[in-house]
Formats: sequence, C-alpha cells, structure tokens
Amino acid sequence: MSISDKIKNEITGKISSALTAAISDGSLSGELTAEEINAALRLEVPKDKSHGDFACNIAMAMAKNLHCAPRKIADEIVSRINSDIGSNIQKIEVAGAGFINFYLNPGWLHEALREIEEQGDDYGKIDIGKGKKVMVEFVSANPTGPMHMGNARGGALGDCLASVLEYAGYDVTREFYVNDAGNQIDKFGRSLNARYIQQLKGEDAIEFPEDGYQGQDITEHAKAFIKLHGDKYLDRSEDERMQALIDYALEKNVAALKTDLEKYRIVYDVWFRESSLHESGAVQKAIDKLTENGYTYEQDGALWLDCEKMGLEKNEVLVRQNGIPTYFAADIAYHINKLETRGYDRAINVWGADHHGHVARMKGALGAVGIDPNRLDVVLMQLVRLTQDGEVVRMSKRTGKAISLTDLLDEVSIDAARFFFNMRGAGSHLDFDLGLAKEQSNDNPVFYVQYAHARICGILRLLREDGLEVKPFSEIDASLLVHENELSLLKKLSDMPEEIRASAETLEPAKMTRYVTELATEFHGFYNNCRVNVDDPKLRDARMKLIDCSRRVIAGVLKMLKIEAPEHM
Repeated sequence: MSISDKIKNEITGKISSALTAAISDGSLSGELTAEEINAALRLEVPKDKSHGDFACNIAMAMAKNLHCAPRKIADEIVSRINSDIGSNIQKIEVAGAGFINFYLNPGWLHEALREIEEQGDDYGKIDIGKGKKVMVEFVSANPTGPMHMGNARGGALGDCLASVLEYAGYDVTREFYVNDAGNQIDKFGRSLNARYIQQLKGEDAIEFPEDGYQGQDITEHAKAFIKLHGDKYLDRSEDERMQALIDYALEKNVAALKTDLEKYRIVYDVWFRESSLHESGAVQKAIDKLTENGYTYEQDGALWLDCEKMGLEKNEVLVRQNGIPTYFAADIAYHINKLETRGYDRAINVWGADHHGHVARMKGALGAVGIDPNRLDVVLMQLVRLTQDGEVVRMSKRTGKAISLTDLLDEVSIDAARFFFNMRGAGSHLDFDLGLAKEQSNDNPVFYVQYAHARICGILRLLREDGLEVKPFSEIDASLLVHENELSLLKKLSDMPEEIRASAETLEPAKMTRYVTELATEFHGFYNNCRVNVDDPKLRDARMKLIDCSRRVIAGVLKMLKIEAPEHM
C-alpha cells in the first residue's frame, strides 16, 4: 500500500469512527450502517492548495439520512477527530456548507522517497487487477492496405492502456484482430486479379472493379506476384487465381503491419485471424446459439439478429441472402472466443467513434448467448487531424494519398507520436501539430518532460564529478525538505500510485501523460527556486535524494508509455 493510500485510510477511518460515535451518543439523530458510511466516504485533492491536502463532503452526503444541516454534521465529526488527531494530521477545518478540509504535516510526504527507493522500477504499481486476465484489442487495421492516422492514435492509446493495466495488477494480452475474411478480402482479391491481368495483357484486358482498391500497393503486389509466378495463373480459374493472389499479398501486408507497428514500439502477444473463426465453425456455432435462445428471425431470405428484443432500435443481418455470414456475425463469434473459449475475465476494445452504435449491439449479443456484457469494455476514439502552421494536412507529400503511420514517423519522432496521441482522452478530438512535435523547446510537451529528466541527470552528473553521490534514505534528513516547491514536488511524487489507479479505472492513459507533465512542471519549479548544491551538506543530500527520486519516477512513466528518457539533451 502506498503512503498516499495509508494516509487516506487513516483519515477515512477517523471520519467513519467520529460519525459513528456522534450517532451513538445522540449528538446526531438517525441510523447509518458502516457500509453506508464507507460507501459515501470519498476524499478529494482540492484544486486550491489553501483548502488543504484532502477534502471530504461526507457531511453533505449524509445530511438527508441524518435530518441535519451538513455544517453541524461536519462540526460533530471534526470535534471528535481533534481529540485524537494523530501525528500525520496538522489541522482540520470545516469550510463552506460543510466540507471538511485536512491539512497534513509534511513529514508524511517524506516517506514517498523511501517508497521510491525501496520499490525502484515497481514504484507506482498497484494490485487492483488481482491478476485477472484482460485482453486489449486495438488497431486491428484492415490488412488490405497501410495504416492511417486513426490507427496511429489507436495504437498509442491501446498500447499505453495495456501498460497502465499491467501496472495496475492485471495479466494483460495485447491482440491484433486480422480481418482476413469477408467483403473486404473479396474486394482485395478482385482488385489484385484485375491488376494482375492488366500487367500481363494491358489496361483494356479487364475492367477494374468500380469499388476496388485503387492504391499503388495493389499494382506493386501484382508485379511482385508476376515476378515469382509469371503468367501461369492466367489459365487458372478466376477463383483459383484470386485466392493465390490473396494468399500472397495478404501475408505481405500482415508482415508490413507487424514491421510498422514494431517500429512504433508495439509488439502484440497474439495476431488472431478472423478466418479461423469460419474454419473452426465458431461463427456458425454463435449463430446457432443466438437462434436457440430466440434472438434471430428470417426476413427477405436473410437471417437477422433481433436487437429490438434487447431493447435496441436497429436489427442486424447475421447471414445474407447468399448464405454468407456478415462481419457482425463473425465479430460476435470473436467476442465469444475471447470471453468464453479463451476465458479472459475482461475484454477491452479500442474502436473508432464511428463504431458507437456497434457497442450496444455487441453487448446485447453477448447477453443473448449468456455472457455478462459488462465483461466487455469499449474505448471509443475520436478523429485526429494533422496540422502544420495552422493548416490541416491531409495528403502525404510522398504519395499524394492519405497520410499513413509510416508517413507520420518519417516526420516526427516515435516519442513525440506516442506522447501526443496520449495527451487527450480517447473521447476528445485531437489536433496533432506537426511543427510543435518537432520543436526543441518547452512548448513541446514531450521535450519538456524529457528535458526535466535530462536536467536532473546533468545535475547529478556534475555532483558526482565533485565526489558526491545520492545517499540511501536512511542516511539523509528528509525533514529538511520543507520549502514550498520541495513539498509540492514530494506531493506529486506520492500521487503516482493513485494516478495509475485512476487511469486504469477510467481506461484513460492520457492521465499518465498529464501526470508526468505536471511532475516535470513541479521539478522545473523546484529547480528555479531551490539550489541543490548548497553549503549545508545535510540539505544538499536531502535535495539530491529528492531530485533522484523525481528522475526515477519520470523515467518510470516514460518507460510505461514506451518513450525514451534521455540523460543528455
């Protein structure tokens, strides 16, 4: 348990005991169980530091139950805590309509340095996950072409979310769902087939499909296929020729996806093929289960999922008139595979916001086959716009087409891309400023954070040249760290476990980029107001320990986000 959690438990325990005592001795009328009190007990960190280190609104939450003004309830609670205030609490005040503000002795913050020293790279890790198996599925880009900006943002969000969940104590699997079946693969095959014939017999030999994939990559695949096999597939049936072309080009595309994602520092544990669900009969089994449970009906020669029976508006086709299951049917089978066949406790998907309507239908389908829909969480991701010099950038300079992940990484560093894509919550639209991402200044947030780390390394390097090393916590006098900037920095260091908790519970890795940026700000504030190499050796040693712990925590968060923590800049 972190020092912050220990303090919170101490405070909430005192509040609960005081409130129970006030009810027991008749100072407050009414009845409250311990469970009711604990359910309403919440501590918050006030935005205004003058309002204390922690604040609680339990008095307002309980006013109706106790038939009493919140201010009186708060006064009764505080009067009882003041009789046994303890060593960590400096003072308590009742504010406004009944807020209880707690001001702590700074000594509790000093323990954060001990925790960071003892836990090292594990500092900040918590165990709310209890080892539960969680699968995070993200990107899952169509394998018929290169990844676009949405995939780039989804990759950074999904990978960092997976890391946060690992820090929170979950057993995490990263998975890429390869859509290698269905309409898009048929279109891919028809596009390849047309380019193959055109390369061998001329443009007029076959009309290119109106809805085909027009990208240059299709032509390049056809040329490479001809280099390997020549014209021998011209005499084969169209189905055989298309399948050979798909088998060749699809593997090339999947390999390219893996290469591009690994360059982006994303390594998947599992690459799961949609085709395997059809081959194993899992799709048909899912359809049969829905039918058996009374959630399908036939209409116009197709089989439909009765979403209205689930309280939803729009029904979905499961099997088309031609007898071929839809992508939605395969997706249901895929989620059954995740949660039932492979036994993940929880599945988390990162989807584009255009899939909003799909979420309720998927959860409804899971409920219809007997799987708790709450075991599926979907993070919906809004669009990203690239901007430069205030103008929206839509086309790749190299290809004249939409900008791909590889285009982006040719322009900006991987560090900048991963950090920028996690600067805002998934549900917020994001403007990615290319110029700012390349800027070597404090206006660039990733540079700002990395510079804080490099600056600390530089300070410690100069001190080592003078023969000074960071001492163990047991050999420093942490009580000397009482300056406002020192305490603010210590408080921010102590917040990391709680930030991990909040990020994991809300599925928002952007909280961690905000946290490390705020930590860098606290360090820069300390640096501007507190010299480290002071004449007093005890204060110098304490400040060396403080900045070394700051270095460790900044590096730890950046490592979690798979962003480099440079020692020189």
